[in-house]
Amino acid sequence: MARSIEKIEQELMGLSHEERARLAHSLIVSLDEGVNENVDAYWQEELSRRDEAIKTGRSKTIPAEEAMRAARKSLKK
Repeated sequence: MARSIEKIEQELMGLSHEERARLAHSLIVSLDEGVNENVDAYWQEELSRRDEAIKTGRSKTIPAEEAMRAARKSLKK
């Protein structure tokens, strides 16, 4: 009989921190298997699209200091 994911999770929580970290890493790496091989091409297209939006004024830029200040403020909430 197959165990439920909840039962498996409960059992795995009994592992040490290092064992859970190793397992988590293995699971995350396994998610990358079969990922679209054209990911670099996708991001190059996305960067080109964003660059064009900035050049044509469709997107507004803000200084890095302002962006970081806003990010820190939102994290404090």
